[in-house]
Amino acid sequence: MTYLLVGLGNSGKEYENTRHNVGREILKGWQKKNGLPDFEFNKKLNALVTKSKKCVIVLPETFMNRSGAATGAAARFFKIKPRGIVILHDDADMELGRTKLSFNRHSAGHKGVESTKRALGTWEFWRLRIGIQKKKRVDAMKLVLQKFSPAEEIQLKKTRKKIFAGLDMILSDGPSHAMNSMNQN
Repeated sequence: MTYLLVGLGNSGKEYENTRHNVGREILKGWQKKNGLPDFEFNKKLNALVTKSKKCVIVLPETFMNRSGAATGAAARFFKIKPRGIVILHDDADMELGRTKLSFNRHSAGHKGVESTKRALGTWEFWRLRIGIQKKKRVDAMKLVLQKFSPAEEIQLKKTRKKIFAGLDMILSDGPSHAMNSMNQN
């Protein structure tokens, strides 16, 4: 089975390495680690795209709230059913270091996930939520465009390693098998 892995975030230098872009940045790192071809801009999808035999990675070049347009277009173009789609995105309700892989779950207010649902016409896709919240809770609107502190970068490095292993497991054994390791915090 070929999976569609989508890293949600905002394109542009000013958004690089912000909390809102954690899904996008982690997929970029995983692509490099696995030696996949460089991303190329696909005008039809309005996204950066790379692929291997087992997956297509899409980084929408739209803003977060319009991520579904690229995701839906990629799903149709590559003929991947929603059950084969894994969306990686930030979650301001979860503390940094926590991850949760789930299927057929609502957005909990995340605009990029809502946009994806509208484009696909279903909730039956996988979501990998990546915690970005600080220990001392910060309002999501103020939090998402902040960069990570050096101490948080150390925590994020551990999280990234866990997600890389989880993505490998998704491609080899399927998302259901990856849930246990991804959801342990």
